[in-house]
Amino acid sequence: MRMTPGAAGILALVAACTIWGLSPLYYHLLAHLPPLEVLSFRTLWSLIFFAAVLAAQGRLGLVRDALADRRTRMVIAAAAVAISLNWFGFIYTISLGNGLEASLGYYMFPLIAVVLGRMVFKETLTQSQIAAVALATLAVVVLTLGLGVAPWIAIALGVTFGIYGVLKKGLDMGGVVSVTAEVAVLAPLALLWLIFRGTVIGAHTIDWSDMALLAVSGPLTGLPLILFSFATRRVRLSTVGLVQYLNPTLQFFCAVLFFGNLLTPWHAIAFPMIWTALALYSWSSIRTERAARRRARALA
Repeated sequence: MRMTPGAAGILALVAACTIWGLSPLYYHLLAHLPPLEVLSFRTLWSLIFFAAVLAAQGRLGLVRDALADRRTRMVIAAAAVAISLNWFGFIYTISLGNGLEASLGYYMFPLIAVVLGRMVFKETLTQSQIAAVALATLAVVVLTLGLGVAPWIAIALGVTFGIYGVLKKGLDMGGVVSVTAEVAVLAPLALLWLIFRGTVIGAHTIDWSDMALLAVSGPLTGLPLILFSFATRRVRLSTVGLVQYLNPTLQFFCAVLFFGNLLTPWHAIAFPMIWTALALYSWSSIRTERAARRRARALA
């Protein structure tokens, strides 16, 4: 029986989010290495992976064309900074064994994106979205008061990924092409850092087993993005939004079941508040999308 495009899209979306959600288990294996070195190797191996994919498709020239335009190059450079900060924050958090913080950051991202959309693009917010953002803010306040410190890493993860999304809206190119351009911009800095540290040539050269493990970061970064791009062309936006929560949910379970992160009473209050906020946000998004489809059918 042949699979429909919609079913193939959902399968690809679930696969992408599962890889992202279980990625803390992989980065935990690299926790003995400095986070900046892991980030540098991830950048270089991602460039190799993406360049190989585009070369096989005969589209590698699109990256050169994108970087040739001054305005596009500036946006790509800014997006590269945002995603590298996000990657570093995630790698650093996992190296500390604090998967709950990473999970919270990616749960918060859709709500931060709503606020950034309002601030940057003057997008209107529905009452449900305003309530969702207010509830998420209250959850952060609860955690801050309860734990005595704000969840800064989680906030940084959500904000940097949100800024990355804003910048990507200004790039008229496919996801794989734009990410290849971004890691191409970051690659010289990553290589210089590794040379400076003596990691690739020098006293601190890492052993072959760690290098083999680091090489996995290329496909681990690239494959879910390709699956996600495939899915978004075949699946409704509301479905994409809902299934994406599989990522932080799996991260949450990794943190509790594998890393042994302690769920304090404050987490037990804050996380359900975040989940309720996301439910409100999703419900509002589904209603908005359905209304847009009805208007489109009426005009057709």
